[in-house]
Amino acid sequence: MKLSLQAAATLALLSGPAISSPLTPRAAAGPQSTLQQVTDLYPDPTGKVKMYVYVPSQLAPKPAIIVALHYCAGTAEAYFAGSPYAQLADAKDFVVVYPESPHEGTCWDVSSRESLTHNGGSDSAAIASMVGYALRKYGGDASKVFVTGSSSGAMMTNVMAATYPELFQAAIVYSGVAAGCFASAIGLVDAWNSTCSQGESHATSSQWANIVHDMYPGYAGARPRMQIYHGSADAALLPPNYNETAKQWTGVFGLDVDQPKSVKADFPLAGYTTTTWSAEVQGVYALGVGHTVPIRGEDDMAFFGL
Repeated sequence: MKLSLQAAATLALLSGPAISSPLTPRAAAGPQSTLQQVTDLYPDPTGKVKMYVYVPSQLAPKPAIIVALHYCAGTAEAYFAGSPYAQLADAKDFVVVYPESPHEGTCWDVSSRESLTHNGGSDSAAIASMVGYALRKYGGDASKVFVTGSSSGAMMTNVMAATYPELFQAAIVYSGVAAGCFASAIGLVDAWNSTCSQGESHATSSQWANIVHDMYPGYAGARPRMQIYHGSADAALLPPNYNETAKQWTGVFGLDVDQPKSVKADFPLAGYTTTTWSAEVQGVYALGVGHTVPIRGEDDMAFFGL
């Protein structure tokens, strides 16, 4: 990501492994298999984004596919090691795709017109192509494809849900920003947006929803269920981004962000507040938690229906 001086000062906050919740006994010992780079047959339309996969030693006949997107300064290997998805794949027999950003600083391109458009090119198109490859290669179940990520990976998760909604059943974002919030006014690839990162980008639910609709004009099909995590002490992508992301996805699903179905304090942990607007949109706001909210692997599986 092309960084301003202010942005560079926050890069350390944007970087770093996400810590997971405890795993099931079968998964606790660590991955049973190894991370593998896909170097042939993967049709990357950009020719730049690397694809890595984790395939457990035991694979379901029609496995689910989870796309796990790393943070700034991260790699596929780092997110493989620092997130719980490989161990959970061992326990539940699904495939994990770990894309790797090609950009300086390894943030994802969530700013260019190409990446923010269905079939427009850049990172989003490459990741969508990886999903198609994994479904074909491993005989995956197209009704069980999910995407998640932390920090820059959470930003890209929102972008993938907006640009390729037909691919994903559900998405979980750990400390990101709304889809399109980092858009570059002049269409720069992998550009920093300080207004957004500082929580100063505000819009109505309908305006945020229109940004999503404009990323895939004319799309009228199903959209992935969305779960949004953010910490109240996030100093990298400031806490107002939680509200803006919630406004975006409630707007997309035609919900009133000010009228949630339920608000549950101290859930799933003390200091966390879970707000449920519908079966499609849920937010988890973590009091006193910085950047990023630790990954909750088993809860992710429950939200994904795995």
